[in-house]
Amino acid sequence: QVQLVESGGGLVQPGGSLRLSCTASGKVFNIFAMGWYRQAPGKQRELVATVTSGGSINYGDSVKGRFTISRDNAKNTQYLQMNSLKPEDTAVYYCNARIATIARQIGSDYWGQGTQVTVSS
Repeated sequence: QVQLVESGGGLVQPGGSLRLSCTASGKVFNIFAMGWYRQAPGKQRELVATVTSGGSINYGDSVKGRFTISRDNAKNTQYLQMNSLKPEDTAVYYCNARIATIARQIGSDYWGQGTQVTVSS
């Protein structure tokens, strides 16, 4: 079974920076895409950023110019560098990956447990 584990969340002041990491472990044959989503209290889960195995990147409008997603394919790890953080960035951030566990298998979505990011003075 595949597991995704996030780390790096915490409390940061407005304007500050934080870097999240997510590592996929277990029976990972191929990762088609990885990304980050977030969910604030009372709101729907929303896209933050995604990156495909080919390097195509997509950002949510609210984080463009402030957040940067990257991957280390050899480590099955993705990162989210968050700069110029705002109070409205406060949410639980979830790692997502579309992963095939065997050859010729279409990818299935896996989710991490989430890590809390709080932006407050």
